[in-house]
Amino acid sequence: MSRVPLLGPDPQPGEVTLNLVRVINHAVETADPQLRLGRRILGRQLLGDGPRELLVMLVAKLEGGEYEWVQHRPICTQVGLTDAQIAAIERLDLAADVFSEAEAAILAFGQQVVETVRVEDAVFQAVAKHYSHREIVEAILTCGFYMTMARVTEALEVPIDAGVGTSVFANVQKAAAQR
Repeated sequence: MSRVPLLGPDPQPGEVTLNLVRVINHAVETADPQLRLGRRILGRQLLGDGPRELLVMLVAKLEGGEYEWVQHRPICTQVGLTDAQIAAIERLDLAADVFSEAEAAILAFGQQVVETVRVEDAVFQAVAKHYSHREIVEAILTCGFYMTMARVTEALEVPIDAGVGTSVFANVQKAAAQR
């Protein structure tokens, strides 16, 4: 049970309304911009789906964000990440041989962004070898957004929605394609 009431009506059959959204709606003035940012992270960044989902899962692991882990786990499969990669993130084995050089670089970068804020030169150089400046900034914003979501869901004990992450992702992707 959520520590704050879920706002809005219960979702109707076939409708996808995340409990997370229903909690964020309490922040009347900032809910919409926050949710727009989330949709853009999912559907409008140059940073690819795979690197983004690696970062989401990393943040969920590092921050104890069970809600995001559950929602994004099926998205990972949908975008081509493997069970072995997800298991390695769960173990925090970010240098495992299941990751490409680029994937290992984005994970090492994300880990430092989350844990220490500052990024060592060698880690930055490794990520810059594979990702553009825009993608690097998008990676930081992705980490920050999902750190916020982990704090909202965990501090407020938001009930985890059953298996709707892929539906939300599909809706965001469809809307992005129409622009």
